[in-house]
Amino acid sequence: MKPITIALAGLLLSAAFLLNAVPGLAQVQSTPEKNIAWYCSHAPFPMPLVKGPSIPESVFPISDYGAIGDGQFLNTAAFEKAIQACAAAGGGRVVVPAGSWLTGPIRLQSHIDLHLERGAMILFTRDHSQYPLLKNAVTPPLYGRDLEDIAITGEGIIDGAGDSWRPVKKEKVTAAQWKNFTASGGALNKEETIWWPNREGMEGGREANRPVLLSLTNCQRVLLKGITLRNSPKFVFYPNRCSDLLLDQVTIFNEWWAQNGDGIDISACRNVVVYKCTVSAGDDGICMKSSGGGGVSGTGGGGASQAALQNVLIAGCTVYHGHGGFVIGSNTDGGVHNIAVSDCNFIGTDVGLRFKSNMGRGGLVDNIFIQNIFMRDIVNEAILFDTYYEDAPAGSVKDPGKPRPTDKIPEFRDFHISRVYCSGARTAIVLTGLPQMPVSRIFFDTLVISAGRGLVATQARGIDCHNVKLITTGQPAFQADNTAEVHVR
Repeated sequence: MKPITIALAGLLLSAAFLLNAVPGLAQVQSTPEKNIAWYCSHAPFPMPLVKGPSIPESVFPISDYGAIGDGQFLNTAAFEKAIQACAAAGGGRVVVPAGSWLTGPIRLQSHIDLHLERGAMILFTRDHSQYPLLKNAVTPPLYGRDLEDIAITGEGIIDGAGDSWRPVKKEKVTAAQWKNFTASGGALNKEETIWWPNREGMEGGREANRPVLLSLTNCQRVLLKGITLRNSPKFVFYPNRCSDLLLDQVTIFNEWWAQNGDGIDISACRNVVVYKCTVSAGDDGICMKSSGGGGVSGTGGGGASQAALQNVLIAGCTVYHGHGGFVIGSNTDGGVHNIAVSDCNFIGTDVGLRFKSNMGRGGLVDNIFIQNIFMRDIVNEAILFDTYYEDAPAGSVKDPGKPRPTDKIPEFRDFHISRVYCSGARTAIVLTGLPQMPVSRIFFDTLVISAGRGLVATQARGIDCHNVKLITTGQPAFQADNTAEVHVR
């Protein structure tokens, strides 16, 4: 066991530096109101003000194009006609009035706001034959590619019929729920531990290729405001290679047993704000990924300015159920740079702040600023750095003898984490790096965490703990092996 270095004066960085010299980490005042413009102007890195799209004022109600909101009539053609008419006119607002609007997939177009009025519900059909294959992938319920100036707004609800696609693990539901699932039909694996809505999905056929509820690829100037997205077949919202993306007061919901049911997965995007959103998910809550963006591909090095995912603000959000509240990874091979998270609540998540990757999918993750985080009833770690993460799809079995990749090495460094308060966790902080790439330069300032265990570190260097109070039932509160360098001040 390597001894923890304890000093009263600064060893790596002084408290004054953490709180004052690093922009955005100074003590936050109660006024003025911290709106989107405030967060952008007070970011700890140069952050442009992310503005919404420019949408013409023309209005196109879907009811004018034959739509019927009784929850029974299939409105796929009506949605397409309304969107095409709006696009042909140069853009505008496609309005979904109050009602239950059953439909197949909806393809978005540029310069259009899909606006759901209060009481409107878009219900995607449970008839999977309505979702054709696109390049060996099932068409998402709601999607767009290579677009600009698009919005989805209003107080309505979008339901992805995800429960007709997703497998369910017996261990995640109650006995009564499991009985209802198995009595409804579908198929069980031979161990009778996983239920599938249909046998084709269990056997790895087309039905196993579950789509994302809302998929946006290579889009610019995107706004989601006020809407509720729920019940996704897989991830709820997955923007990839998008820029100038704003989520404003959006509600994201998947049942906590929803397999691969991530809430928000921001992938290889630039200039993103997630503001006052509420998430409850079956997997990670608010997650950052960087694959597929053409940025740094990972040897643990490369220039941060090339990072596929950069300039992201997460502010004023709440996450309930989820594998992690705020998450980076596991796919970080495109590079992750300039991320700021502040004024968030995580309640009942498996992990609070979760940073995960492994060999074969890692890259450089740096310049991460996290402050004013309030958590309670965290199931496992309040803060976790894990470079040995393994993802196991439903029904798969991990093979300990499988050769491990040797490229795309994950590198977590230069994290500034301050004013984090957690009431109840199994472990306060875990840092696990690789022998060839330790977790490094992690600066903790003003943390109060009550947990069964305190800080546990291996393959970590330059870990600086200033004013960190760990209230633990096990002692010592700070534990580091001979591969870790932890300074407590």
